[in-house]
Amino acid sequence: MTTRNTSRFWEWGRKIICVGRNYADHAKELKNAVPTEPVLFLKAPSAYVREGSPILFPRYSSNLHHEVELGVVIGKGGTAIPQSRAMEHVAGYALCLDMTARDIQDECKSKGLPWTLAKAFNTSCPVSEFIPVERIPDPGDVRLWLKVNDQLRQSGCTSQMIFSVPYLISYISDFISLEEGDLILTGTPKGVSAVQEHDELQAGIEGVITMSFRVERKDH
Repeated sequence: MTTRNTSRFWEWGRKIICVGRNYADHAKELKNAVPTEPVLFLKAPSAYVREGSPILFPRYSSNLHHEVELGVVIGKGGTAIPQSRAMEHVAGYALCLDMTARDIQDECKSKGLPWTLAKAFNTSCPVSEFIPVERIPDPGDVRLWLKVNDQLRQSGCTSQMIFSVPYLISYISDFISLEEGDLILTGTPKGVSAVQEHDELQAGIEGVITMSFRVERKDH
């Protein structure tokens, strides 16, 4: 039996493991090659932000982008988890945003440097309430959407993912042991775009959950 409240994973989970370029159309819109194996990067737990608190625009960036994603909350840890058993390790899900300082990411990529400053800053991982596993019977058939100031920017389905949730769990756990409370961000569909100070972001998993966040500038 778990000794922690997995439904509040953002308070104590130790890792946020993100998958880049997991939708072919998104890879193409950023002029990236479609990957043949998952592209992984990490966010720090301090990236979590919950509804009611703002997304803070990093002071070193002038081009902040939204990326709406399905998050997978790990309920049972493991290493080298086979795909056939992967879903046994899922406690539930969350609707997530991977906020990205795109100008910084482009600079890092051009220099061959890690993406950390572009991806892992404070408030770069807005998350919804925990979604129990029974609310999403098939994580491979989930419709995601995101609006900025009531204008639809992103709309896609997890059926478009290059690598499925079981595959990602198995692949990640070969390199990084998964622990209870970890969150996996599974990638974003096409339509990412810039946000500005005071923008209102609304996102949803169709028929399951919605959330909203406001963008504010970090005090200097």
